[in-house]
Amino acid sequence: MAEDKLERRLAAILAADIAGYSRLMGEDEEGTLRDLRAVDEEVLSPQTAQHQGRIFKRMGDGFLAEFPSVVEAMRCALAIQGDMAARAAASPGARKLAFRIGVHLGDVIADRGDVFGDGVNVAARLQALAEPGGICVHRSVRNEVRDRLPVRFVDMGEIEVKNIARPIRAFRVALDGVEAGTRAAPGRKPKFALPAIAAALLVFVGLAVAAFWLSGAPRPDTTTDPAGAGKRSIAILPFANVSGDSEQDYFADGLSDGLITQLTGLSGLFVIARGSVLPYKGKTVSPQTVARDLGVRYVLEGSVRKSQDRLRISANLVEAETAQQIWAKQFDRRLSDIFTVQDEVINEIVGALAVELTSAEAAELKRIPTANLEAYDWYLRAEAQSYYVVDATTQGRALAAYDKAIALDPSFADAYAGYARTSAQIWLTVSDQVLSATVARKRAYEAAGKALELDPNNARAFAALAVFQLADGRHDDAIASVRRAAALNPGEAEAKANLALVLAYSGELDEAVSAIAQAMRLNPKPQPGFLQVAGIVHTLAGKYELARTELETVAAAFPASESTREYLAACYAALGQTGEAHKLSDFLTNYPFANLAAFRNLYTGLFRNPSDLARYLSLLAKAGIPEWPLDYRGNEQARIRGEALATLTVGRGWQGITTFKRGETAPFFLQVTKDFRAAYRGANTFLTGLARIENDQLCLQFEASFRGHWQCGAVYADKSAGLDYALVLPDTLRFFSVK
Repeated sequence: MAEDKLERRLAAILAADIAGYSRLMGEDEEGTLRDLRAVDEEVLSPQTAQHQGRIFKRMGDGFLAEFPSVVEAMRCALAIQGDMAARAAASPGARKLAFRIGVHLGDVIADRGDVFGDGVNVAARLQALAEPGGICVHRSVRNEVRDRLPVRFVDMGEIEVKNIARPIRAFRVALDGVEAGTRAAPGRKPKFALPAIAAALLVFVGLAVAAFWLSGAPRPDTTTDPAGAGKRSIAILPFANVSGDSEQDYFADGLSDGLITQLTGLSGLFVIARGSVLPYKGKTVSPQTVARDLGVRYVLEGSVRKSQDRLRISANLVEAETAQQIWAKQFDRRLSDIFTVQDEVINEIVGALAVELTSAEAAELKRIPTANLEAYDWYLRAEAQSYYVVDATTQGRALAAYDKAIALDPSFADAYAGYARTSAQIWLTVSDQVLSATVARKRAYEAAGKALELDPNNARAFAALAVFQLADGRHDDAIASVRRAAALNPGEAEAKANLALVLAYSGELDEAVSAIAQAMRLNPKPQPGFLQVAGIVHTLAGKYELARTELETVAAAFPASESTREYLAACYAALGQTGEAHKLSDFLTNYPFANLAAFRNLYTGLFRNPSDLARYLSLLAKAGIPEWPLDYRGNEQARIRGEALATLTVGRGWQGITTFKRGETAPFFLQVTKDFRAAYRGANTFLTGLARIENDQLCLQFEASFRGHWQCGAVYADKSAGLDYALVLPDTLRFFSVK
């Protein structure tokens, strides 16, 4: 028998293994093997084959694959991690398999179908350096693909690894500025995507960016109730973490936030919103100063020390005007008594202030959110991520923490409601690097429904549902949902703001103004996100002077906020300040999304009354917002119409560049089949959907883009970009040639 010849060659090697495989097998051996088999059949094998690779070795917890192209190996790694992130996000509470992936380009030896050598060994060591869900590559890979793929790399330096003679230069992979392993990043969206709708609706899901003092904000009277006669007004300051471990801040924040949430549900109390007390965190300030700033009579301050399974909680209630201490108490308990301690603190407050409880309020105060303390701990971690800052990093972390809470206690209604809120945030902000819009919407609906199944009085779940009801043009349903949320939390500032926003878009402008005034009294030092909602409500209601003041304050805090500039430009136009309006519109027109066609497309349905939408769009037009992206004005003599448009489109492929911003482009390919199926590939995006030709325009619909809206635009013969044609759709401007 002839001896097999050893073959030495250059190859790209992908090494992958499952994080925590031994633990998963210990918890559920058969279930883990079934999951692994499904992942292999649905993700690993298909993606490897699609990218011209070959799996040459399988282990119980991973595999090794060889690729003739390092670019394809990198694409395969990104696709696997993107698919795994989507699978994990689609099943909250389920067991998750997370891969670590290493990629190396080096010399290998092939023998009888197997592959050996340093090229394989280095890939395996790089895999061990990756985070779960992440990718780590050798310098050789970085050098080859950095100009071929839209991928960013984070230098990890020279690292010594086992059984490799010399240190290796390793790089962690990031995509669109997002490190793999913290967020999946399957697609790129223009920075300006869905600006004002997202900004307007985010209050539903608890937006509170970087706490911020608003000088001159209206303040409630310190001696009388600003929201109803007979109520006692109180501010709950953030509890101090005195554990000596900053990692425990989330627990102290969760304790004070929990007290605020429970107390706002009492009709006899006026409780300042958590956003307005946040600026006092970590500061030494007298109760009198707090009372004067926030316009309350009583102030509760406290501290918490958490050490293993022991808790020490101190609380002090002060009547600010007289500086009289109403009561002070220290609780030394086991961690398992956390809910009992919260109940005792609330009962002390209720008793000291002589608050009369209804039977329903008394029953709600006795409700324990979960009997599983580990689930509650993960819930508090999620809350710390999802409330104070809203971005893709915190969204991803929040979902993971809520998910763990749900897995530990599948009957934890508040965790499902939090998952729904964060998923709605992701859908609103089009954070496709966390979840696709389609998956985020589905997950939010399912989680909110589960929360209400477990707790029919869960206000946060009603608020999350209202996001989609309003966006879908179901105004009556949205109003019913936010009214229910407000009734369940009569002292909740966000609930009042939610109600105001829905009423404003529904054309109930007088009631909307009244509701936002109540919200502002409950939140006298609002954060920019909250204040922006007030500015939007007042703009829609025609209170332009008030809206301008609010939006100018937000713009000063966040000068790059496109959505703030949009509404502020409308206010300036309404007030006749055309110079100021045009300064803002000049900035906005750098972004292809800032055009009347896009706003008309997105806002139709959001506004119940077409006349309200027409009035708002007329203000944007007066402010100088163009009709089409980047103020493109096609030559009507060169416009492609009728049969010529059909011939150019159907059964053809268009290849060219997409303009995301002035001077910023990326390649794209669009194909429309004879049965009007559409496929679109961008630099980092692949979409399938539908097409049609209507009124001499090409119309496209992709479920995972633009929230499923149809987009229609004209095609012009235009060689200004060195190509043959221009496609002008509301979302952006594309130049192309036909292939």
